This record gives sequence, C-alpha cells and structure tokens, in this order.
Amino acid sequence: METYDKETGQTIAQIKADLRQSFRLCTMEGFVAMPLVTMSLPVNVFLTALVTRGLDLPKESIGLISALPFIGNFLPIFVAPLLSHWRPPKTLAVLFASLHLITWLVLGVMLSWIPVGDPAAAGRWLIAWFAVSSVCIAIAGVSWNSWVQEWVPVRLRGKYFGRRNRLLQVSTLLFLLATGWVLAQWDYAMPAFQGVIAGAVILRLFSLRWSWQMPTRPHRESTAPKLPFREQLAVLRGARSFVLFIAFGAIWSFAANCFGPFYHVFMFEELGFSAFDVGILSTLSALGGALSLPAWGALLDRFGNKPVMAFSLILWQGMNFVWCFIGPENRHWLYPLWVWGGMTSAGFVLGQFTFLLKLIPLEAKNLAIGFNLAITSLFAAIAPIIGGAILGWALARGDGALTVYHLCFIVQPVLALLGSMLLLRIHEQQASSLTMVFGAMRNIRTLSGVLGLDFFINYVFYRPGKR
Repeated sequence: METYDKETGQTIAQIKADLRQSFRLCTMEGFVAMPLVTMSLPVNVFLTALVTRGLDLPKESIGLISALPFIGNFLPIFVAPLLSHWRPPKTLAVLFASLHLITWLVLGVMLSWIPVGDPAAAGRWLIAWFAVSSVCIAIAGVSWNSWVQEWVPVRLRGKYFGRRNRLLQVSTLLFLLATGWVLAQWDYAMPAFQGVIAGAVILRLFSLRWSWQMPTRPHRESTAPKLPFREQLAVLRGARSFVLFIAFGAIWSFAANCFGPFYHVFMFEELGFSAFDVGILSTLSALGGALSLPAWGALLDRFGNKPVMAFSLILWQGMNFVWCFIGPENRHWLYPLWVWGGMTSAGFVLGQFTFLLKLIPLEAKNLAIGFNLAITSLFAAIAPIIGGAILGWALARGDGALTVYHLCFIVQPVLALLGSMLLLRIHEQQASSLTMVFGAMRNIRTLSGVLGLDFFINYVFYRPGKR
C-alpha cells in the first residue's frame, strides 16, 4: 500500500524521485553555468584580458568596472523583497539569469562595433553594459538561493552541496585554463573574446533549461515570529559584536578592492604575463584553497573563528608584501605566492562565513543581513574607483610604472593587518542555528575574483549536521 503526502496528494515514492531528479539537474546546471558566472566577476582572466589587451581602458574606467558588481549586490536589498511578492523564487532566478545571459549576447555583438581605438569611449560602452549585467546576476543569485532553501531538506544540504561544490571547482578550473589558452593563442583578437562568450552562453542555455525542468517543491519549515522594524533596529544596536564585525568587513572590503583589481592588470601590462599564465596562477590559487579547506574547517571547529581568521589573515597578507618587490626579472615568484595565497586565504574566507552565522541576531535576521551587505557593498564599490583614480593620476605623472604599482600594493596588507586588530576585539558567542545565508555572503563571493579564489563565486556554504 502506497503512502501519500497530505499536502501535495502525491506518493512518498514520487516525492523522493522528484527530489533525486532535482539534485541531479541542479548539479548539472551548476557545472555548465560556471563559465558565464565566473566571467561576471569584477576580476577574472577574461575580463582583465579584455580591458587591458583587447581595449586598453584607462585605469579609472577599470576601477569603475570593478566597482559595478558590488553596486549590483547593493540594489537587491531594496528590489528583492518587492519581486518576491510578484513571482516565486524559481521563476525570478531563471528570469534574471536569462536576462544576464542576454546581456552577454549583447556584449558579444557589441565587441564588433565598440570603438577599439578610443579607450575612453570603449570604457563608457563597457561600463554601461556591465552595470546592467551586474544587477541581473545579483538578483538572480539572491533568488536562486531562496529557491534552493525552499526545496533542499536541511538534513541533506551538507552532503549534497559538498559534492556539488567539488564538481563546480573542477568546472571553474577547466574554464580558467581553456579561456587563458584561447585568448593567448589568438593574440587577444576580438573574435577570440567573442568565441569565449559564445561558448559560455551556449553552456548557460543548458543550465537554464535544466533549472526550469527541476521538479522542485517547497518543504515545510517553521518560521519564527517577526519583530516590528523599530524593535529589530534596537536589537541590531545592542548587538555590539555584530556591529564590530560589520566595521571590520567594511575595512577589509576597502583594503581588498582598492588596488586588488589591478594586481591582474599589473601582471598583464608590467610583467608580460599571457592570459594562459594568469589562468595557471588562478588555478594554482584555487587548488591551494580547495585542498586546504578541510584543514581550516577543522581548525575553526576546534579553536573558534576569531583566532583562526586572524592567523589566516596574517599569514596571507604578510606574504602579500612580496608584491612590492615583484618585477619582470623575478616574476616566477608569483607561482608559489599564489599557491600560498590560496591556501591561507581559504581559512579567512571560510571563517568569515561561519563567524557571521554566530553573530547574526536571529530576532532581526533579515535586517542584519541587509545592513551588513549594504555597508560592505558601499565600501567595496568606492574602493576600486578611488584606487583607479590614484593609479591613473600617478602613472600620468610619468613616474616609473613598477614603482607606482609597488607603492600601491602596500595598501592592502597594511589595512588588512590593521583591521585584524579590530577583528580580535569581537566577542565570539555561541553558534546560531542559521544554515545558509547567501545574501550576507554576496560580497565575499564577489571578492573571490579579486582574491584569485574564483571557485567561491558559486560555492554554497553550509554547516554540516552532527552525526
């Protein structure tokens, strides 16, 4: 005799079959979506090669382009709640992912007409396009996570997303290597960029088709009563540790983004690296991060987030002072430096997530997530605009390019290490029951391109259940 679910009227066997089918399609769509998603980061092999080798944009334009994804992260705070009353999360996720795909189709066509000989005009074209594209993918990302939380049972999240994350890492690494090789082989000609876009768009079409075909259904979850807005504000004001964490996040976002996008530009323009070389470096960093994640997770569980994050940050940013001495004659130093950066930064990034879970006041969860995202997005968006203006001004003076870059590269490790002092002042309280906070992680994901940890862009963070 078959057992039926009282809410849906379907058999339990059919519900389980639909869940297995959804898991399979979700993994497949994520694997083929990664190329286009990775290309949408503020700093990646494709975009850096386009703005430096393909179009030779001014540093001010590169800085503004790097700021746009963080501006895109800021807007869903106000737009997403309104859209959620209009359509369910699945529809919104597929709709805005489709609009994001259309923007990349527009770019592929636009590259045939963009004024290559006029960098200032080309910069305006690219900035207008990337602004629209960044907003689309930001809304799609928030909607996708809301949709996933609806249908993935809590008890299965750790096991399922652990496997899915590993496959997505493979997809990202293959894309970085393939894109770097294609662009270098074709000498950064516009047809090479258009070919990469075409390949990523075709793969994304399969992703959207499989997403729409997923037979998902919301599972039942209890919801906590919501406090009035004024009471939620009072809760946030009283959460001193959470406020300090936001202050630290603002400092770190500024430090990482002020000149972070120009590390890749420096490698292309001053060190003579090809796109394939940069792809190799990004792959080494991602491998270092992926391999070290289990060890960092064990350390975080044993010693807590605050000390492990500070230790990871000191190891990582202390070594970043080496950038101030890199030149064409010793550029091979970057290979072990990127491996080291991937290994050490993974602990900091993972700690940011788990620490945030502990600090978010559950009585004002949504407001806390929005407030954290708004502040860090603001600082992350302002930073590359300031960095690009400073770098453009210094280079225009006629000072040696290597000297200018070396002086600018001091900023990130100095500000980050100073920020670690604020991090150590935060009180670490008991862990909350929150399992996935995509909204609060949007800037950490977007920063992954700047930090060389591209596979984090579509990484689903979770807290495994106790056995």
